[in-house]
Amino acid sequence: MELRTLKYFVTVAEELNITRAAEKLCMSQPPLSSQMKLLEEELETTLFVRGKRHLQLTESGRLLYRHAKEILNLTEKTSSEIKSMSSGMNGTISIGLVEGSAPNIAASWIAAFMKKYPGIFFRIMDGNSDELIEKLRSGLINLAVITSPCDQTLLNSFKVGQEKMHAFMNSENPLAKKPGNTIRLSDLKDQPLIVPSRQAIVDMIFKWFKDIKTEPKIVCKMDNYLDVAALAGKNVGISLFPKTSYILNPQIITKEITESERIIEYLFVWLKGKPLPLIDETFIDYVKENA
Repeated sequence: MELRTLKYFVTVAEELNITRAAEKLCMSQPPLSSQMKLLEEELETTLFVRGKRHLQLTESGRLLYRHAKEILNLTEKTSSEIKSMSSGMNGTISIGLVEGSAPNIAASWIAAFMKKYPGIFFRIMDGNSDELIEKLRSGLINLAVITSPCDQTLLNSFKVGQEKMHAFMNSENPLAKKPGNTIRLSDLKDQPLIVPSRQAIVDMIFKWFKDIKTEPKIVCKMDNYLDVAALAGKNVGISLFPKTSYILNPQIITKEITESERIIEYLFVWLKGKPLPLIDETFIDYVKENA
């Protein structure tokens, strides 16, 4: 498969209409249709279900679309990095930031680094820690800030921050009516809990409860921190998330979890054994000195 063909395919997959895709690519419709048929023959599969007015992607088509986007993004990124090597400290740093405090932690580094090197730009991607690790492995990003723990055999890492865990609960919950802004972990025994979906965090929460000789009653796991308040506000359960997950909501009370201060650590990470562009190496050194 040529890169040009992948670009054609991605455009058709996004437009789901050969005519509009051809217009966007500044080419005529018959050659584009022919390219798509040749691609299907090469892959020995059907990529589109063809209707009278629009197309639909098949399962194979959706898979190719995801990987084609990654390949094209990686190609663009590689070209940018090669150009930056010959022109000094210029180019784009691709970094992933996990939800929570990571954007706030990274903002000061990014602002100061761009001021020091005006030719540097940043491309920021978000997601949960597992998603960002996968983006590192696929080459979409070179650097990331994730939550601990991480696979030390796969990633280089150093700590850049931490955040206390809080319990988010409906204001009518009896625990919310107790005085003070803190809550003991033992008070959460037998309470329905909503927790981050990342298995490493779930394991950590089980360890916390094991320390007080009980087990957590987990009723829901969530990928998106921004939805925490919605479920807690409807009394689905008590959410255990970093405080920065909180969204202003009059139905929600948040209390810091005590008993040996339950915290989440933020780690700056990059793949082991993978050569990095000079600008990425320089940024890592800067963060180490200023984190």
